Amino acid sequence: MGRGWGFLIGLLGAVWLLGSGHCEQQPPETAAQRCFCQVSGYLDDCTCDVETIDRFNNYRLFPRLQKLLESDYFRYYKVNLKRPCPFWNDISQCGRRDCAVKPCQSDEVPVGIKSASYKYSEEANNLIEECEQAERLGAVDESLSEETQKAVLQWTKHDDSSDNFCEADDIQSPDAEYVDLLLNPERYTGYKGPDAWKIWNVIYEENCFKPQTIKRPLNPLASGQGKSEENTFYSWLEGLCVEKRAFYRLISGLHASINVHLSARYLLQETWLEKKWGHNVTEFQQRFDGILTEGEGPRRLKNLYFLYLIELRALSKVLPFFERPDFQLFTGNKIQDEENKMLLLEILHEIKSFPLHFDENSFFAGDKKEAHKLKEDFRLHFRNISRIMDCVGCFKCRLWGKLQTQGLGTALKILFSEKLIANMPESGPSYEFHLTRQEIVSLFNAFGRISTSVKELENFRNLLQNIH
Repeated sequence: MGRGWGFLIGLLGAVWLLGSGHCEQQPPETAAQRCFCQVSGYLDDCTCDVETIDRFNNYRLFPRLQKLLESDYFRYYKVNLKRPCPFWNDISQCGRRDCAVKPCQSDEVPVGIKSASYKYSEEANNLIEECEQAERLGAVDESLSEETQKAVLQWTKHDDSSDNFCEADDIQSPDAEYVDLLLNPERYTGYKGPDAWKIWNVIYEENCFKPQTIKRPLNPLASGQGKSEENTFYSWLEGLCVEKRAFYRLISGLHASINVHLSARYLLQETWLEKKWGHNVTEFQQRFDGILTEGEGPRRLKNLYFLYLIELRALSKVLPFFERPDFQLFTGNKIQDEENKMLLLEILHEIKSFPLHFDENSFFAGDKKEAHKLKEDFRLHFRNISRIMDCVGCFKCRLWGKLQTQGLGTALKILFSEKLIANMPESGPSYEFHLTRQEIVSLFNAFGRISTSVKELENFRNLLQNIH
């Protein structure tokens, strides 16, 4: 166990201190150096470095992953954007044109997706669907076998289980609608200022295990901050247990990834004929430049790489679930479904081949009673963050916030279900571990967003190279 702790702590520390050293010897001269000088080099003394991740993602993974996410199975996501904020009276900014989300018409969504046939084979799905419909209507169908009735109860129990890290959206609600993610891309919407800051402030201040007396660097809702507060914050953070420190870095990495997307798909020009979206280097610098952010920006980018490694690891662990012959990405188009499963497995095998995966086995590995309580705190804090997404005033931001939060929550669920995945039957229903279509779509699209962020960092490096 000592070796595992050493590896985990080394990796976390390396993500935090990525590549520092040669940057401090001379002041950075270009904007690219100010943003990326410390975001390079080895993650620890002898294994993974940022450049290896960049090459793996940008040239081996990213193109195939994007192709998969363009398929019908992954582009349609059912979401309830009308759930009220459970914490305060939210002020919706959906009146902004770029904040609007265009839902799908009923005939635009493939029949196989609407029928919820996504768990197993078409024959099994049809039977399960009939069972679930009967259960919702309160009917009793005595023709169902005892085994089938037990299966339905097992799935219902699982969907409400304590292993879930996100509060599930009520997709059976009349307010839940299918959204075509390709037609509603994540990009800059103009949603900013106190309302947007409030969301992230609540996430960091109340859900990242941070005492109120410790001030977060560059917190726009806190005044009178300086270097002493920054030093105090990072001294406090490094003093946390490894799990809580990782929790903060996951949230920070998600925040950074979203900011990269907004900077890369910024409204650069608008005329009555068209809108032009593209890279806004000034916006990127304001969020990540080492000097403009008083050293905070590069830390955020390091945390983005940490998040990448966590979700990459989860995808490598869940391969057996998708390898089972009964599982299919069912849309009703048999040829396309078979091709998509082949592409999915190709991507997952590529991910599994990555030699420097994060080692999550030391999480919650101490005293069993304390470890159980810590894991439950970890899970409840993340569930709370998933609920905060219903407070986002911009509907498009809410859509992508909910999807990416659910995707990360699904990744965490996978990482803490290793034994359940190992014990899955080779065929037929998996009672102890399964993923709903919502979880599958959010898992891969969320990782697709992080993969896109890593790819966009390469673009911003090039754009900033000659800017001083």
